[in-house]
Amino acid sequence: MATLLAIGTGKGLFLATSPDRRDWAVSGPHFPMTGVYAVAVDKRPDRPRLLAGMTSSHFGPSVATSGDLGDSWQEPEQAPVAFPAETGASLGRVWQLTPAGPDQPDVVWAGTEPSALFRSEDGGRSFSLVRALWDHPHRERWGAGFGGQAVHSVLPHPSDPARMAVAMSTGGVYRTEDAGASWAPGNTGIRAYFLPDEWPEFGQCVHKIARDAGRPDRLYAQNHHGVYRSDDDGRSWTSIAAGLPSDFGFPIVAHPSRPGTVYAFPLTADAERFPVDRRCRVYRSADAGESWEPLTAGLPEGPFYPSVLRDAMCADDHDPAGVYFGTRSGEVYVSADDGDSWSQVAAHLPDVLCVRAVEV
Repeated sequence: MATLLAIGTGKGLFLATSPDRRDWAVSGPHFPMTGVYAVAVDKRPDRPRLLAGMTSSHFGPSVATSGDLGDSWQEPEQAPVAFPAETGASLGRVWQLTPAGPDQPDVVWAGTEPSALFRSEDGGRSFSLVRALWDHPHRERWGAGFGGQAVHSVLPHPSDPARMAVAMSTGGVYRTEDAGASWAPGNTGIRAYFLPDEWPEFGQCVHKIARDAGRPDRLYAQNHHGVYRSDDDGRSWTSIAAGLPSDFGFPIVAHPSRPGTVYAFPLTADAERFPVDRRCRVYRSADAGESWEPLTAGLPEGPFYPSVLRDAMCADDHDPAGVYFGTRSGEVYVSADDGDSWSQVAAHLPDVLCVRAVEV
């Protein structure tokens, strides 16, 4: 089976295909000169459907869908994601697109800037605001991280459609157990060193969260200084940063089928966003963060300066899994063996904002 890799960049969407995850054909850009901050691959239809959240400096933000793996795209005339007029808010961009579980085949979630959650019941063609999160009494005190104020992670529970976790910068993790009718912060144990109270109920700058493949109540978080694990579906967190060369970074990716396996890309610090020691290294834990190992085979050996953004790392659904990451300088790398060895997919692209891969 072939693999499709969708690469969202600051100047459009590129699509790469490969029969073996070693030789790649790259096409694009689709939506040239737009920032593609979110891409989703919806595997629920007979043939995977692509969704792209892009932002044009002229036309503003929108969401397009493709039912033929990018050969053609459909974009509605009216903005599919828009705040109701009475909110007084306007959409900055869509940061995340997440299909729901197979029991909700037409439901797609969108996380946005400003921090809000939207729900689609028609496969991503139109969306409505989840009012309970927008009306949460904490919202007025959610701040803006360096990249903006946005819901960037949306994790539906795989076996309970009433449960979901979202994460935002800043604000932290919020959870629902009643299908979005109410929301509670889930940040116990996550430190916010930049606030007067370093252990607040909310206000953390969580960069990304991911759900473990084999234990759905186990989550991982990359924070603004801090790497954490939750074993109770986000109610509380413990640090798993020991063994990493730095606790700062943006992405955190759970292996799609191997429980306890998780990947990170550490950077030196918030004020020095270079890879640690100027070396290109992905770190992998096979024991849910109890220990970490650097993965370097096939990656650049010389000084390496680009960073990897929160959605610019992903894994596909092959066995062994493919692991992918893209950089701010336009390189994209892939491992076809769970991270043991790496090769380059593409170079000289615009800055990579997000990547998603799927077997097709």
